[in-house]
Amino acid sequence: MAAVSCLPSEDQFRCSICLDVFTDPVSTPCGHNFCKNCITQHWNTSVWCQCPLCKRVFDTRPKLDINTLFSGMVAQFRQSAQQKSSSSSSEQQESKPGEVPCDVCTGAKLKALKSCLVCLTSYCETHLEPHLRASGLKRHQLIDPVKNLEDRICTKHDKPLELFCKTDQTCVCMLCPVLDHKTHEFVPLKDEYEEKKVQLKKTDAEIQQMIQKRKRKIQEIKQSVHLSEKDADREIAEGVQVFTALKESVERAVKELINTIKEKQKLMEKQADVFIKELEQEISELKKRSSEVEQLSRSEDHLHLLQSVQSLKAAPPTKDWTQVSVRPPLYIGTVRKAVAQLEETVSKDIKKVAEAELKRVQQCAVDVTLDPDTAHSELILSDDRKQVKHDVKKNLPDNPERFSRYTYVLGEQSFSTSRFYFEVQVKEKTHWNLGVVRESINRKGNITLSPEDGCWNIWLRNGNDYRALDYPSVSLFLKSRPQKVGVFVDYEEGLVSFYDADAAALIYSFTGCSFTEKLFPFFSPCKNDGGKNSAPLIICPVSQTV
Repeated sequence: MAAVSCLPSEDQFRCSICLDVFTDPVSTPCGHNFCKNCITQHWNTSVWCQCPLCKRVFDTRPKLDINTLFSGMVAQFRQSAQQKSSSSSSEQQESKPGEVPCDVCTGAKLKALKSCLVCLTSYCETHLEPHLRASGLKRHQLIDPVKNLEDRICTKHDKPLELFCKTDQTCVCMLCPVLDHKTHEFVPLKDEYEEKKVQLKKTDAEIQQMIQKRKRKIQEIKQSVHLSEKDADREIAEGVQVFTALKESVERAVKELINTIKEKQKLMEKQADVFIKELEQEISELKKRSSEVEQLSRSEDHLHLLQSVQSLKAAPPTKDWTQVSVRPPLYIGTVRKAVAQLEETVSKDIKKVAEAELKRVQQCAVDVTLDPDTAHSELILSDDRKQVKHDVKKNLPDNPERFSRYTYVLGEQSFSTSRFYFEVQVKEKTHWNLGVVRESINRKGNITLSPEDGCWNIWLRNGNDYRALDYPSVSLFLKSRPQKVGVFVDYEEGLVSFYDADAAALIYSFTGCSFTEKLFPFFSPCKNDGGKNSAPLIICPVSQTV
């Protein structure tokens, strides 16, 4: 007669309380086996002394002794299981620092394959097997392994966190809506998880946009550096051409000119390097944040995503680069100042240099029109708002923008960045004022036309008294009467220069200015003076100097 195999199954050697292989097995009077520690703790926390399996209630707590026969069988099974486990675990990896270890493994901890949100335990492949086989355990929710599973239990009610309170923006258990959040709005964790995932994708798209903007800004800055190099090369060539025709006494001036230009270029490149490094740093931080967002958005762990997404709300500190630019210096007056010391012998060269300077300045020409809302009531503007002259007083509304005490008018256009240039015809006039003013200039009371009061002007009085209204004012001795005056402003450089546009000669420059407000073109045709000063100031189109 053939022998029948009656080998016990693995389930017979597992405690129904801890679901692990028996440790010190004991038998209850009803014949069921449990780990001695498991059944003892179970009865210590229960009102009745009852069998967990058959529910039989014992009037008195039974005395539990270790079942030596069954214990021996368990030991044999454990040894066999460990041998089997050791052969299979050799193919599994031990957990490394930063990875989640199996909570059940004794000795060397294997890398956890899954975490159970019901058992609050992480399992390696071997110890996960009951959750994949036992019908009662199959209903447990398994997720990718995570640490600190106790954080997934409500600290107040000792229940799993399964809902999201939209009112308090926090994860709660099923009892929280009944006991602590009665009037709040709740959704399942999965619903909030999906919503936050959409938000994370949007956040990542915005971050990618910011990265691309900064990359484009880097290219813009590099292009500015390239243009500056070309300008510097051209300026050096012109300077060398002027000074190489002079005697040995001017060689020192050539060297000084080159050094000055190169120093400006060096400073410009240094500024560009600072911006580039800052942009690259922001890109690095944004990429890091993008990586974090992407990693979090791939998470299948609802609770982990919802708890972690709060820390991502604050975007990394970044700068608004919209108005940031690196502009190549124009080197205005560099060559002219060096050559001026030899004016008697190199007057022709100075003329050429001045013409080149004005030509570059004229490339910054802007279209300027007069603003009637600022014009004094005795001023007449042409229909195209390009001309202004003095006439009899008119009845005009005294709006806040209008000059009420002096015959002044502003341009409609304002400037707070970059460079700009415009030209005004002053032909046949004996009195006039020209320049730029800051937006907050006094429109009603007494005005001191000086840089301290936000006004950078030159004027003509009595037909031959030219003066720059600096502090103190500076008398200007011009070789000829300008018929057309050019006004140039470099906002970032803090420079306001006036040119005789026909003679291609510099009249005066305000340097080291500190601009903190919008600047407006400023005009005053002054009083008619009985017809002697009746000619208008005319804003002219800018034509390139030959």
